[in-house]
Formats: sequence, structure tokens, C-alpha cells
Amino acid sequence: MSEEKHAQLEADLRAWVMRLPPLTLASSLGAEDMVLTDMVLRLNLPVRIFTLDTGRLPESTYRLLDRIFERYGQRIDVFWPEAEGVETLLQKQGANGFFHSVEARRACCGVRKVAPLHRALKGYRGWITGLRRDQSPTRQEVMAESWDDSLGLMKLNPLATWSSDEVWAYIQRHQVPYNALHDQGYASIGCAPCTRALRPGEQERDGRWWWEQALTKECGLHQSALTEEATRVKA
Repeated sequence: MSEEKHAQLEADLRAWVMRLPPLTLASSLGAEDMVLTDMVLRLNLPVRIFTLDTGRLPESTYRLLDRIFERYGQRIDVFWPEAEGVETLLQKQGANGFFHSVEARRACCGVRKVAPLHRALKGYRGWITGLRRDQSPTRQEVMAESWDDSLGLMKLNPLATWSSDEVWAYIQRHQVPYNALHDQGYASIGCAPCTRALRPGEQERDGRWWWEQALTKECGLHQSALTEEATRVKA
């Protein structure tokens, strides 16, 4: 990781805090988001940090939440899906209906992730994410700063041009806590049933929804609009 990128990250965060208050950091608790969490908390920036608990996260993700508190002395705000929405989803799809089609999987993500995200972002002028351009084909055009039409606020991606190596160099340099599944070959970590370790030659997000084509591998959190398809429960 270059000193220039480290300095730019700090400068971007400080500038956004001044220009776009209030800000919030949406953390998946992945490696990139741990870099941002570390920077925000070490600099004591006025940025609310939250994560989404879908109800199907790996145990190691919950352990990471405890480690964050042990390291920084601060709890990450957690948002859960509405119980009624999950109940309806399970009645129509069953526990693992998301394997049956892209539409069914997006409906599951809509209930468990997208709807809670909208609740979490209410009242904020901007949200910070750990998106990087080289994570997948669907993210190659990610900008450092853009207007999110679907949410009506600014979307800030300060790690857009960072590489995976630069992310891990930061983590090692600052001894940032991270999900233990990364040490087992997991590059991108989401819900337990939808995440596996990478195979040789695969891209970072190939371990997510591996039964789908690469261009469908988004849950809806980072798509331009919250469509009916992303929130409707389908059989």
C-alpha cells in the first residue's frame, strides 16, 4: 500500500465528513470495510458505522463483531430484516429457495439485505462503502463519489482504485481485525449458504452465488435502483 493512497483515504474521509454530514459507513465486515472501520475509528470521525445481519451469517462474522468491540471499544450498529418479511419469504420459497433462480435469490436478498439497508440509511446525506473496481465485472465502473438515485443520497467509495493487495497491506500494517474465513480462502463473505472459498484462478466474488453467471452477482445493495424484482418474494 502506497503512502499516497493511505493519505488520500484519510483526506477523502475528512473532506466528506465536513461537506456531507451526517455520514454513515455501511460495513459488510469484509476486508475492505474493516480498513474503513479502522480509519474512521482511529481518526475519531463522526461517522455512524452499521452492518446488516441477514439471519444467515457465518459464525465467524459474529465473532468479528466481538473482536471489533474488543479492539476499538465501540459497537457496530446492527440492522435486521423485518420478521414478517422473512416469514413470508420462507413460506413461499422455503429455507433455501434462493438456489432455484436468480429472481428467487434476489427476492431473498431484497428482504434480508436491501430493505434493512433503506431503513439504516434514513436521515443520512451520504453512505460510505468498500466497493473496489477489481472485485468483479459488475463493479469496474465504480466511482469514488456518485449520486445514488435510488436512495437519494451520495454514495462514497474511497477504495474504488485500491487493489486487494493494498487492502491487505493496510490490514497487516495496522493489525486490523478481520474475518477468520479469509484465512481459509474466502475472498468475499456474505450469508453462509451463499459463500464458499475461491478455487484457483477465480475472481474475488466468484465464491458468492457461485451457481449464477458473473453479471447477476449483486444482491441489490449496490444496484442503481431498488426494483420490484429485488423486493418481491417469488416462489
